[in-house]
Amino acid sequence: MFHLISRRAQHSASLRRHLTHFPLATQRLYSSHFSHIEPQGLDAIKQLTIEYQKDSFANKVLLGEGVYKTNEGKPHVLKSVRMAEDKLYNMHLDHEYAPVSGVPEFCEAARKFALGEQSEALDRTATVQAVSGTGALRLAAAFLRRFLPQKKDIYVPAPTWMNHHKIFGDEGFNVKGYSYYDKTTKGMDVQGCLNDIRNAPQESIILFHACAHNPTGVDPSMDTWKELSKICKEKNHVVFFDSAYQGFASGDPQRDAASFRYFIQDGHTPLVCQSFSKNFGLYGERAGALQIVCDSPKEATAVHSQLMVLIRAMYSNPPLYGARIVQCVFNDAAMSEQWHKDVIEMADRIKSMREGLVNRLEKLGSPHNWTHITDQIGMFAFSGLTDDQVEQLKKDYHIYMTKDGRLSISGLNTHNLDYVAQAIDKVTRK
Repeated sequence: MFHLISRRAQHSASLRRHLTHFPLATQRLYSSHFSHIEPQGLDAIKQLTIEYQKDSFANKVLLGEGVYKTNEGKPHVLKSVRMAEDKLYNMHLDHEYAPVSGVPEFCEAARKFALGEQSEALDRTATVQAVSGTGALRLAAAFLRRFLPQKKDIYVPAPTWMNHHKIFGDEGFNVKGYSYYDKTTKGMDVQGCLNDIRNAPQESIILFHACAHNPTGVDPSMDTWKELSKICKEKNHVVFFDSAYQGFASGDPQRDAASFRYFIQDGHTPLVCQSFSKNFGLYGERAGALQIVCDSPKEATAVHSQLMVLIRAMYSNPPLYGARIVQCVFNDAAMSEQWHKDVIEMADRIKSMREGLVNRLEKLGSPHNWTHITDQIGMFAFSGLTDDQVEQLKKDYHIYMTKDGRLSISGLNTHNLDYVAQAIDKVTRK
């Protein structure tokens, strides 16, 4: 035994001596395959949040990310969501995989919520659960690239949510902008938009924001939607709606879905990407859906099967919890009634903060017209502030917003409105 241990010790010592003759890097058989990769920061919105979190100033204000907060600046859980959570807890559900296409009850509820319970298109729409709105967009982009490979371009409003460029760019699309926002009027460039959609090549893919346009908060009127529908029919465009704020924007889910519902009624077969982050406050649960309206139930079945093939390769199955909450609320009369009250409460608070900011600026004697802020709708306001003014707000007043002047209204409350208004007034007088 002694001799065996001795031989092992001698071998280990010899190996250690051998290795010390070589630098550590040369002891590896292969060099790294990833040494050429350069660090890359997150997008401007996420970077802004990180910068804000590092700021130690007591009265700092974050008006960057689109996450609803209470008047106390705290995360908000809807009463209807709490009701659903209580019910689900007492049901003692398991944690098995969801079907590839998602929780069936959720998919049905999401389809009816989007299209309307009496829509004639319900039985000819392919519905799958997605990883919130972002996941729905990415899944839709992959679907279009696979089955309409000849289409290399997608047209988005200028400006648009910055992640649209990354989502579609990563799927190989050339992302092109069409006229949308008029910096002079701080409203919609209606004629420019109509002209650009009309002048886009035949059968182009056109992305619209269903409501509460991000980042401007400027939505087309119903008459403009009708004109856009007419042009898209004439050009046989592929119509694509990003619906992230149904119910949250105005407090009325019917009004917020009027755009794509009209397109369906007018004979289009649009793609509709849904998110339940804002209107249910389920930001971290990633509950969403993709609806693809088809010409017939047979076509919808084929499309649905191909979406499942894509999902299986992407993430296999969607998450359960958020979908269970949404379907639980929509399929229970009392919870659904409470949810409608919840979204009205959120929409009303956003509206009151818009009015509060404008009123305070007017009382301060601001030389500028700020009514565009109350004319806009939804989570964001396009303030009209310049890059330099935004930078000064951050540097001198610790108020954080994106460089394009977009501010998240939900970051305002009765405790910071005066401070923010005074700061904006000061930087815009110089």
